[in-house]
Amino acid sequence: MRSALALGVLALSASSVVYATPKPVPVTLQARKTPKGHVNGLRRRALSAIGVHLDDFFRGTDLQWFGNISVGTPPQPVSVVFDTGSQTLEFASTDCSSCNQTGKFDKSKSSTFKQGNDEETLPFSTGVGVDPVVDDDYVLTVRSATDSVTVGNVTLKKVSLYTIVKQTPKFNIDPFLGIQGMGSSAEGFFAALIRDGLDSLFSLFLTPEAVGNAELLIGGIDDSKFKGDLIYTDQTGSGDWVASSSSISINGKTTSVLNQQRDIIFDSGTSNILFSTETTEAIYAHISKDIKPFDAEPGAYGLPCSKIGGLPAVIDITFTSQSGEPFNLTIPSSELNVGPFDSDPSTCQTLINAFDGLDLVGGSVLKHYYSVWDVGNQRLGFAPNAVNSCQITHALAFGYCRG
Repeated sequence: MRSALALGVLALSASSVVYATPKPVPVTLQARKTPKGHVNGLRRRALSAIGVHLDDFFRGTDLQWFGNISVGTPPQPVSVVFDTGSQTLEFASTDCSSCNQTGKFDKSKSSTFKQGNDEETLPFSTGVGVDPVVDDDYVLTVRSATDSVTVGNVTLKKVSLYTIVKQTPKFNIDPFLGIQGMGSSAEGFFAALIRDGLDSLFSLFLTPEAVGNAELLIGGIDDSKFKGDLIYTDQTGSGDWVASSSSISINGKTTSVLNQQRDIIFDSGTSNILFSTETTEAIYAHISKDIKPFDAEPGAYGLPCSKIGGLPAVIDITFTSQSGEPFNLTIPSSELNVGPFDSDPSTCQTLINAFDGLDLVGGSVLKHYYSVWDVGNQRLGFAPNAVNSCQITHALAFGYCRG
């Protein structure tokens, strides 16, 4: 998820450089493979890596991956999306009459809860599902506080957080209570873990709902969950996780519009992809002339559901590794269809939404790769997901895991 408050700064920093790039080829990072629970170049710290099981919020397509932390004394379970597109921890409390989630946090039951004096309104530019945000329909009102936060078997005291005291109805489909920001500058409980000796990185193993076993590993890398070696690229954002892309190609072809440098945000709390209108329509022009704007939801596109299944739509986004070689993050054709529109079930929404001033990829990309978010070295690492005896593409195509 992404707060709309940051968009003005983002628009000012976006690059407009245009240049040609060599044809990407498969590359291997020239470094030894990182053993499980370790990372190259960092000494082993006092704390062991912490694994958090992630559930998949699935409504016909993968929307969000979320897991449990605990807050308070005694600890109360709090389910959160670990969101690389935000910075702070906020979750629904019993003070929120508009929050219909069950198991809301009750501050009166925590002996270590301290209420703060700040109240803020947070509008979001991306929401829970795949529909575009319109008319400020994703807004939270939050109050500052501190309390103990437990992750795995580690309890951290006096962690800054926010309790949600009001939310717009769009949030009411959430099966989780809130958001734990995992931005590129460590804050909150992650910063506290680093101070206590944890390695300053985390890894995400996101998988389709049919595959399961998704996991966040805080402070380590699990090499059993990816194939080959990790390829790292520089992270250039301030708070956001941003990498510079040199080109986008569709089914191996590109255009002058797509063959440009753009800074792309990696947001684990967003389901699909957002590009500018010009980029979005250039991509769709390569896939099918039948893909049109869906007027009922500005920014969304679709086509008759009867036509979407057979469309070739392999999308390659090209980045440059730290060793100077181009590499692709590839989105297969199976991701193009994110399901029928509620208002018109005969029309299926396509993966990319238009949002001028914002280039962002979310779970539709990340679930195909094991990703490492290295705060200490300000870099992002990727390798194809390894799924035991099963390719992710099988699960996407057939709805179950095939050996």
